[in-house]
Amino acid sequence: MADALSAVIDELTSDPSNAWARDLGYRPVWAGSPSARIAIIGQAPGRRAQESGIPWHDASGERLRSWLGIHDDEFYDPTLFAIVPMDFYFPGKGKTGDLPPRTDFAPRWHPRLLAAMPHITLRVLIGAHAQRFYLAGRAKENLTQTVQSYREYLPAEFPLVHPSPLNYRWHANNPWFTAEVVPELARQVSPILTGATR
Repeated sequence: MADALSAVIDELTSDPSNAWARDLGYRPVWAGSPSARIAIIGQAPGRRAQESGIPWHDASGERLRSWLGIHDDEFYDPTLFAIVPMDFYFPGKGKTGDLPPRTDFAPRWHPRLLAAMPHITLRVLIGAHAQRFYLAGRAKENLTQTVQSYREYLPAEFPLVHPSPLNYRWHANNPWFTAEVVPELARQVSPILTGATR
């Protein structure tokens, strides 16, 4: 299974659609192994993650790990967590922030990657792009409603708002998230990791 995962990543890296990234010296930013139990599916790496090769190595990642109820060493253990963004390359800057991930990337590569990680039992869906793709017609009218309806998607998926500190207004307007959703996320994650390390 490890060979199958490596083969998909090699094919992805050398694919003509990613020639622009190779020309810039970019490597795909992701993590995982055949024994991973939880998939973190966000938008796309930012410039800092692309340059360092370390996803979620910032204030957003610190907050995400606190929500998950885990430490850095657990989060960056590919036998526990797969980090599979909707695009593995920094898409560039737009007028109001990073550009969105390419819409054809996840449909092409995610099914094959996840098939090579058969022990994943929970997909944490961060942001609207991941939620629209993985929840398809089950997502609500907007991100807030989807996150508030998180129980409908358990036990396979758990939708989240992006943990960026810039989302402070959203958190101020939605105190139920910290009070209810964050503790439930940690409760879902803990037994999966306990089972993985027994």
